[in-house]
Amino acid sequence: MSEQENKELIERGYAAFSAGDIQTVMDQFDDDIEWVQPGQSAISGTFHGKTEVMEFMERLAQKAPTVTLKRLIAEGDTVVAITDVTVDGQTGEDADVFTVRDGKTVRAEIHADTALLERVYGKKELAAG
Repeated sequence: MSEQENKELIERGYAAFSAGDIQTVMDQFDDDIEWVQPGQSAISGTFHGKTEVMEFMERLAQKAPTVTLKRLIAEGDTVVAITDVTVDGQTGEDADVFTVRDGKTVRAEIHADTALLERVYGKKELAAG
């Protein structure tokens, strides 16, 4: 796919997410997608495959975030989305890096305000060792 087609794929995904159409979002992911959500918030982690990513999306949706796509930048199979994310009355800017192959997103690495996510979703509870 061309850089423009990759950008359009990611743009459609954001539009579907904003509309609450999670099935369309999931349809754009490769079966073996890897999703990296940094930080120590309760929703942070690396998720493999559609089942784990769907579980992550369900936890994310509990606080009803809104995402405003500001800009898309593409180079080869990489698309960077600059977004404003508002959740629980707080807004931060994200840079989301997507890898697209054969019309599907195979990897997403989210560069978010991790402190904001920890405030909103809480911190991960570490197992006592």
